[in-house]
Amino acid sequence: MEAFFPAGGWLVLLPTAVVLLLALWSRRALEPLVAGAFVGTLLIEPTSALSTLSESLLNVLTDEDVAWVIAVCGLMGSIIALLLKSGASRSFAESLLRYITSKPRALLGCWFMGIVLFVDDYLNSLAVGTSMRQVTDRFKTSREMLAYVIDSTAAPISVLIPISTWAVFFGALIEKNGLAADGQGVWTYIQAIPFMFYPWIAVAMVPLVAYGKIPLFGPMKRAEQRAQLEGRCVPPGAEHIDEEIAHLAAKDQTRSSVWMFLLPMMSLAFFTWYFDLDFLMGIFVTLAGMIVAFIGLKKLTPGETFDNILEGFKSMLDALAVLVAAFMFNDVNTTLGLNEYIITTVEPLINAQILPFIIFALMGFVSFATGSNWGVFVIILPIVTTLGHNLGADMTLVIGATLSASTFGSHACFYSDATVLTAQASGCTPFQHAFTQLPYAALAGLLAAALYLVLGFM
Repeated sequence: MEAFFPAGGWLVLLPTAVVLLLALWSRRALEPLVAGAFVGTLLIEPTSALSTLSESLLNVLTDEDVAWVIAVCGLMGSIIALLLKSGASRSFAESLLRYITSKPRALLGCWFMGIVLFVDDYLNSLAVGTSMRQVTDRFKTSREMLAYVIDSTAAPISVLIPISTWAVFFGALIEKNGLAADGQGVWTYIQAIPFMFYPWIAVAMVPLVAYGKIPLFGPMKRAEQRAQLEGRCVPPGAEHIDEEIAHLAAKDQTRSSVWMFLLPMMSLAFFTWYFDLDFLMGIFVTLAGMIVAFIGLKKLTPGETFDNILEGFKSMLDALAVLVAAFMFNDVNTTLGLNEYIITTVEPLINAQILPFIIFALMGFVSFATGSNWGVFVIILPIVTTLGHNLGADMTLVIGATLSASTFGSHACFYSDATVLTAQASGCTPFQHAFTQLPYAALAGLLAAALYLVLGFM
């Protein structure tokens, strides 16, 4: 596909504007993404927009990375279904309630679990969300608040820990773009960690919000008032998420051990690390072990086991549909050249001092608008590298700003993979999660931007 730009390059912004406006109007994610992708195809091939959109969909569905995401999310749904049906999740929640005696402690427990499960942001979002719903519901916590706490320790924690999937991926890209010698990509990444201001601030804000040091405001305040005063933890319009997995809940007479929950979680983390941070392999091994253990210990019959594996996979279909639409929208934006257009537009206005600030602000916007974080980094890093070297900027600070921007996009965008999966696991819609979280993400973003601006002149 070749992009078509009538009457000025600024039209590449139109699909993103359509998505954001429709999302605000409909408070949904799937339909605006499809509409934005269609508008983008009109700009690419005005005479054959539908066939171009179909081609984009096929490109997405046959992409290895997208297939990986579908497999990971679907099979995580299967693991969650087995934990629910066997009573393992309920046993874990009941054991936590012996020690968690207040709402702040419950939220801090989520925060701590997110930090412990640093290996991968998908693992974090899906595992913590599904296991902590019952605990936070007990203290009349809105699902939106639960999602905010979880999401703030998903990508932000994974990017700060140098033995996560994020570090391996970005370390390889740093080497590829000549910012580090062969074998030194992760070390260069580690040097940039102190300058990843956004994830540091996002993680640190959670305890402050939990204990009221940062007051509730905006949509989050209304969500918490609904939960506290009306007892409605699940937001209106999100009831179907709980209903989809209600039939997977264990029978009252089904008893299990807390270790039936903890061992699979430990297995996921260990085998992901063991197989060179391959989360899919970690899931395969863990799921195989659970099948053997649950059948062998007679927690489930063979028929119940495999039925629930399929049901768990199906429970992720709504989230997967949004993710596929987001990937398709990003594919269209890539063809249009959105990232390059924004960079080349502002390049004449940049100097070495403000480069880190500009990178964070612009790339944060692009990552937010497209819902892509790793993809944006792949496309933008060569451009940023050239700009940094030409201007004589501090490349460690530049790398930190670029990764912070990528994290902001993952954290704040209502159709990013992290947002969609966190919302699904927490029991609210992607828009409800993103809308309530955005003021806090924006606050963290403003603080990070200010730090990049100050350090750029030091």
